[in-house]
Amino acid sequence: MSFVNWRRSVKKHDTQTNASQAQGIFDGPDCTNQLSVINNSAMDPIISDFGLQLSDHGDALQSANPPEGCSRSELSLALEDCMAALDLFLRNDFEKAQDRLRSRTKDSMYHALTYATILEMQAMMTFDPQHIQTAGNTMKEAQATCQRQRKKSSFSKSFTEEELHAEVCYAECLLQRAALTFLQDENMISFIKGGIKVRNSYQTYKELHTVLHSSGYSQGENHGHFEGGVKLGVGAFNLMISMLPTRTLKLLEFVGFTGNKEFGLQQLQEGSAESTFRSFLCNMLLLCYHTFMSFILGTGEGDVEDAEKLLQPYLEKYPQGSIFLFFAGRIEEIKGNLDAAIKRFEECCEVQQEWKQFHHMCYWELMWCFTYKRHWKMAYFYADLLSKENTWSKATYAYMKAAYLSMLTPDDCLTFGETAFTLFRQVPGLKQKIAGKSLPTEKFAIRKARRYLAESPIALPAPPLEMMYIWNGYTVIGKHKELTEGMLMTLSEAQAKLDSTPRSEFTIDDQCLLSLLKGLCLKHLGRHEEAEHYFTLILCNESQIKYDHYLVPNALLEHGLLCLEQGRKAEAIRLLETAKQNYKHYSMESRTHFRIQAALHKAKGAAKNGINVSSSP
Repeated sequence: MSFVNWRRSVKKHDTQTNASQAQGIFDGPDCTNQLSVINNSAMDPIISDFGLQLSDHGDALQSANPPEGCSRSELSLALEDCMAALDLFLRNDFEKAQDRLRSRTKDSMYHALTYATILEMQAMMTFDPQHIQTAGNTMKEAQATCQRQRKKSSFSKSFTEEELHAEVCYAECLLQRAALTFLQDENMISFIKGGIKVRNSYQTYKELHTVLHSSGYSQGENHGHFEGGVKLGVGAFNLMISMLPTRTLKLLEFVGFTGNKEFGLQQLQEGSAESTFRSFLCNMLLLCYHTFMSFILGTGEGDVEDAEKLLQPYLEKYPQGSIFLFFAGRIEEIKGNLDAAIKRFEECCEVQQEWKQFHHMCYWELMWCFTYKRHWKMAYFYADLLSKENTWSKATYAYMKAAYLSMLTPDDCLTFGETAFTLFRQVPGLKQKIAGKSLPTEKFAIRKARRYLAESPIALPAPPLEMMYIWNGYTVIGKHKELTEGMLMTLSEAQAKLDSTPRSEFTIDDQCLLSLLKGLCLKHLGRHEEAEHYFTLILCNESQIKYDHYLVPNALLEHGLLCLEQGRKAEAIRLLETAKQNYKHYSMESRTHFRIQAALHKAKGAAKNGINVSSSP
């Protein structure tokens, strides 16, 4: 059975109910009735402004339903062919999938979009500059293909089904280009700097959402695919915008963006439940949110059960599908089932050799799994593989290799033919920029490694454990007592070593770092008073910290989360607001602000971050 016939819809939602639920999210006073011209520097605008305005008559959308006995439309055939190509892709037949799509990218908007989406997925996994450039150019070409099929006249209020599909495909091209930018720049200021791409995509989805629920809209032959496209865009924008830190939100509000997390998740859930062209992408976005975004940019409280339910039917359908085996491993990892996770990641690497990108994603997770287990040699092995095969951040990989070697004895290091000292010294020289921007993690690694450029360097106290905090790894090990106790033991050893070392300019910074990490372990072990003591200790030494200024706002964040866990909401909010308002220009600031925003959202029990809505969907 192919992907085309799989997972048929089991329920339909009442149109008027959905429209009522969406009130205040996409039908507020700021919702314009005009679509802006898409002014792209790489492509001249083809049409002038037009509105997605439907008349009061039911025939406003020219029906694409073929009369009985007639052949199916070109749009239907294109969608069916693209879903067949997607089926090949999910079965690891990557080249066959691309070959099937490539020949029609100039005349079919769905072939162009699907082909560009596959290339962008490849670019996101490798961060290879050539892949990024190719994906970007291909997505621009897909935009041009969609543009040619959009409405050409502003005089008629009626839309053909093909014209509405062209609108949603065009908006998706813009959204995907914005998503690639987001991965390169975590603070999403590029959402504003890029401006025209994101705003026009956002406005188009708002208009299409209005059209979908208007009285003048009549369902065409491919209504489900159109509706799925709208749900994907509306859901993605609401979810992404709702997670942003307040500072960024205020800027986005100014130019008309709004975001509601619950409504975004609802739209993506509905989109993933249908058997449409976009159901897979809706599902992937939800899986990414529950297993990555909520951990790296949140407090680590993704809905693992929901992620398992979303993944299960795909895993049953595609038992050897690399992308699904990868997510199966990630789910086991965040549950703390490290051996099961390692098995899944290894299986993912074994099932196909065509796209090494999936291997690299697994190597990164395997590196962390062995870090959580404190198997430093195995963690080094995967960091070394990444440094040789992947181009995302050579500086980060070199830093992690050095970090793991620093946890071994000099004799153990001899086997690897390199030392922590020499690797740390290499890190600053490996700095690179992607799309003109340096990766935040890379900046952090370079700043920490500079200590080793001195003639007589002072060693970092526990570098793998510090980087583990940056990636919110303590939330993972906190689910298992033995893992947490083992990490606490390693921190105690680092503390003893620090105590026996002559005092230096780094002593207070190193002491505060160990205090933060010990506090986290103690919090997860239920020893709350001791944890609170360590978090407070950092604040007491704030004025003496010379380099690691990120420790103070993060100590406030962790202290706030501890208070929240104990039901001390008012105190938690006070600590979190202090962390948000009183500190700036420190390492990994954007990521900390994402986490603070997620914690405040939880503390205040708000349905929405930063923006008032008239009704809750």
